[in-house]
Amino acid sequence: MFSKSFRVKSNTVIKGSDRRKLKADISTAFPSLSVEDLSELVPNKEELNVVKIYAHKGDAVTLYVLHKNPVLFELEKCLYPTVYTLWRYPHVLPTFTTWPPVLQKLAGGADLMLPGVVVPLSGIPEVKKGDCCAVKVVSNRAPMAVGTATMSSAEMRSLGMKGRGVSVLHTYMDSLWAFGDKSGPPSIPDVDTEGVEATYEEEEEEEDDDEATEGNSSRISHKHSPVLTEQMDALLLQCFLQALKSKVKKSELPLLTSSFLRIHMFSCCPSGKQLDIKKSSYKKLSKFLQCMQQQHSLVRVKELSKGVESIVEVDWKNPELRSFRTPKDPGIEEASVEVGRAEGEKPYHPPEITTLYSVSSRLEPLFQDAKKRKGTVLQPAEVRAIITDYVKRNELVDENNKNYVIINPILCDCLLEKSEYQEVEALKWDDLFSRTLYKMQHCHQLVFPGQPPIVKKGHIEPIDISVASRGSNKKVTMIKNLEVYGLDPMAVSVALQHRVQASSALNPVPGSKDRVLVQIQGNQVQQVCKLLLGCIILWVCGWG
Repeated sequence: MFSKSFRVKSNTVIKGSDRRKLKADISTAFPSLSVEDLSELVPNKEELNVVKIYAHKGDAVTLYVLHKNPVLFELEKCLYPTVYTLWRYPHVLPTFTTWPPVLQKLAGGADLMLPGVVVPLSGIPEVKKGDCCAVKVVSNRAPMAVGTATMSSAEMRSLGMKGRGVSVLHTYMDSLWAFGDKSGPPSIPDVDTEGVEATYEEEEEEEDDDEATEGNSSRISHKHSPVLTEQMDALLLQCFLQALKSKVKKSELPLLTSSFLRIHMFSCCPSGKQLDIKKSSYKKLSKFLQCMQQQHSLVRVKELSKGVESIVEVDWKNPELRSFRTPKDPGIEEASVEVGRAEGEKPYHPPEITTLYSVSSRLEPLFQDAKKRKGTVLQPAEVRAIITDYVKRNELVDENNKNYVIINPILCDCLLEKSEYQEVEALKWDDLFSRTLYKMQHCHQLVFPGQPPIVKKGHIEPIDISVASRGSNKKVTMIKNLEVYGLDPMAVSVALQHRVQASSALNPVPGSKDRVLVQIQGNQVQQVCKLLLGCIILWVCGWG
């Protein structure tokens, strides 16, 4: 709305009665403000101006200006705080988080799209459609933009964080901000997104052209001693050789160099160490791979599309690669601990899962003699024994062919469809058992070591792993239902973050009160499977 200059219609000092009404309206619109806050925003004795303006598209807007700074603006009888006010009271509005480069787009008149929203571990703020909300950037709680939510938080989550999220009205560095003293935002630490900014910058630099990181080389190089640089070079080569030997398959070629680094090389980094190309003598992935191609003849790298390099060939017979032996990593035996809970607690052990069946109302007459009423939960073997006993006690085995069971009225009502009443006179034993189980209600039982059994209705939900797109060429991997198997989503999120060196977050599962999904940047399906399956394998082998 204020991306372009506006025209001032009038500028007057507020009257006493209007001052009191404004204070009451602010209190209603922003109930989190204290009495002291309201007195600071609308002081009784200091000059407060009412400025009526026309925005560049013709919208009539009223500004409230205190100490030469616009503190509020009113549009269609709705009050909105300016960034000057939000910098003093950042808690006033529910606030969405985005990346710093997005702010420039918002200041230019763009709305905040949901793929550009950074979801912290605490999740997105709860809003309803039309609610006033703010936008900030990672690592700073000071809001940078104000607007209205285009949909509720529940709808945002159900749409997979796609579409337009916030209709932006005012931003830092727009013409409304320029109407004030043009001061900059304060730096207010944000614990929810602490550490996210660094991850984002590293990933962006890896994906950009080589020139994008050229300026960082001289700035970073002096911070690391030659010894540390040599150690990082050695670690880089070790992870490179291990990735080629144990991770990359011929069918994957050509393979994007950025994917090779993120998916394969990072996963080969030993526990307790962190792979950082910027701390090596190469500084950039492209230079390292160029060395591996020209001096070691291990791979051939080619630019298949402008600015995007891929590994197109690997020399599997290279003596250096063939002689390489993967060093033992003591951290591998801690894979089961990786997804455990807190330090000092027992490592993860998968539950024993048993399929059970509950007696339904339709089958109750069939189980009456066994004194099993509606809702009784049975194991398949128990069902089979009860049905076999029922058939034998009622002498229903076909004398001419003992593979068949004669259908009596109770079996007819319980197991046959109406269209079969006049046609089916006998069933095979296997058919009898399968029909009985089919007509019963499915249940499942989970038994965790040292805990009482947990019985739930329905089939057990598998761990759901999916990949979704976020903007152009951006993907995220989402994992659901970890809680079903006793896995701590937070621990899984942290373990994956360390494995693939990508940022991760926890988000509520739409429609569920007590479940969250793990979201991690990039297509990490293979790494998720390796983490979860590796944990179970270690437990089976007795390493847990």
